[in-house]
Amino acid sequence: MPKFQTTEIWQQAELLMQPAFIRLIANLEKQLEDSAWKGTYKDVQVWAEGTSEETKALVMQLQRQLEGVTDEQTEAIEQQLSHLPEPFPGYWLYLSQGDQQFTIDLWDLCYQICFQNYDSIHGTSHAADEPIGKSVAIDVSLFDETGDVDWHRLDDKTYQTVKGFFATLPT
Repeated sequence: MPKFQTTEIWQQAELLMQPAFIRLIANLEKQLEDSAWKGTYKDVQVWAEGTSEETKALVMQLQRQLEGVTDEQTEAIEQQLSHLPEPFPGYWLYLSQGDQQFTIDLWDLCYQICFQNYDSIHGTSHAADEPIGKSVAIDVSLFDETGDVDWHRLDDKTYQTVKGFFATLPT
């Protein structure tokens, strides 16, 4: 997850992230239609680095306990949860072709679109366990001179990012 140095960078990222993610999914779908790769999307929980399996299990257990409890019980559980790390929602694409499989963190691909020189630290190849694709400076070329999103440039960069990604996959 990128860290933003200023409020301005955060605000620019807010303008870009949703439309970039929507375009990313559309471009991935088109690329998958034209390739031999099969893709499956999955919502996942992403934890901060260093979160123990024990802590993850406790958080998940407490979150499940929130269903169907009294207001008093809810308050006690939420108090416990407030002192524990919280997972971030993630969205992954599982690619497969024959015996080759890759897991792609779609937010990392989106960050590659929205930021300059962003290298992924989460997307890995299950075949080779090597990084697929981290530093965060907003890509200001995705804004026009008035500070609005330049939709044409965003579309072009999204297309190029997806095309480039698929070009790195084995054929």
